[in-house]
Amino acid sequence: MKTKLIAITAALLATTVAYAGEPIWDGNKVQMVSEKLDQGVYAYYAADARELNAKGGAAATSGGLIVGSKGALLIDTMLNQRLNKQVQELSRQLGGKQILYAVNTSSHGDHSYGNMYLPATVKIVQHAVTRQYIAGHLEDDKAFMVKNFGSGRGIEHIKARSPDIVVAAGSTVSLDLGDKKVDIIDFGFGQTGGDLWVWEPQSKVLWTGNPVIASKPALPWLLDGRLVETLETLKKVYAFLPADAKIIPGHGVAMQREDLQWHIQYLETIRNKVQAAVNEGLTLEQTVQRTAMPEFGGYALFGWVHPGLNVPAAYRDLSKK
Repeated sequence: MKTKLIAITAALLATTVAYAGEPIWDGNKVQMVSEKLDQGVYAYYAADARELNAKGGAAATSGGLIVGSKGALLIDTMLNQRLNKQVQELSRQLGGKQILYAVNTSSHGDHSYGNMYLPATVKIVQHAVTRQYIAGHLEDDKAFMVKNFGSGRGIEHIKARSPDIVVAAGSTVSLDLGDKKVDIIDFGFGQTGGDLWVWEPQSKVLWTGNPVIASKPALPWLLDGRLVETLETLKKVYAFLPADAKIIPGHGVAMQREDLQWHIQYLETIRNKVQAAVNEGLTLEQTVQRTAMPEFGGYALFGWVHPGLNVPAAYRDLSKK
C-alpha cells in the first residue's frame, strides 16, 4: 500500500510540473454537465472533458445516474462537497427520484470522498478492498491529495462513511430500481484491486472507473502493477460487452466498445516487448529504452506514465514469472 501511495504521488507531482505548478484539474473550478444516454440513464463529466479527451489532456472525474421507477443510483460521488453538490443537483433535475444507492468504482478520493455529503438514506456500495483501504488509509490518502490537488479544495474535511453494501472479490451485486436492474460487477483486477464496474443492461451502458481512464490517446495506469491481470480483465470486459455498448470511462466522455482495443493493444504490446527484454536478461533501464512505443503517444502524460510507471510495472511483473 505504501508503494501505491508513492506511485500515485509521483504521478501527481509529474502532472503538476507539466501544468506549470497547477493541479491537473482544480476541484474548485470544475463544472459538471450531464449527457442523456437513454431513458433514465445519464453520464456526468466535466464541461471541458470532450475537448481534453480529444487532445490527450487530463479531465476531471466522470460518473453517472441511473433512474428507475423506485429511485436512482449514483455512480461515483466526486472529490469534494462542491462537486458532490453539483451531481446531486443534476440528479434532482434529471431524475426527480430519490437517490437510493451510490457506487464507488474505487477507493480514489475523486470517486469516493463525496460519500459523506449524501443523505443518510442513500446506501453506499463499495468493493471489499475499497472498504478495507479507506478504513485503514484515509488520512494518508487525504494528505497526498491535499499536497497534489491543493489545500482549500475541501479535502481536509473528508471523513469516511462506511459502506452499506459490500461487493466481494469476483462477484456481482444486482440492484433493483424498479423498471431497471443494475449490475455492480468485479471483473477482476483493473487498477486498484477494488474496482467496480456498473452495467445497465437495458441501455447497454458500462461505467468503468479508472481501469479505463478515457478514450484514445489516454493510457491505462498500472499504479499497483499486475500487468497480466489488468490485461486479462480488459479482455474479459471487451468479451462481455455487446457490439453496440457505450462505455463511460473514469475521466472522460462516452466511448464505444471498440475503443477498448486501444487500451488492450497497448498493454499487449508492453507485455510482448518487456517479456522479450526480460528473456534477454536486460536491465530495467535497458528495457525502458527498448520499449519506447511512440505509436501509442499523444497522451499528455505519456512521457511519464509509459516509461516512468507502466514499463517498470510490467518489468517487475514479468520478471517474477
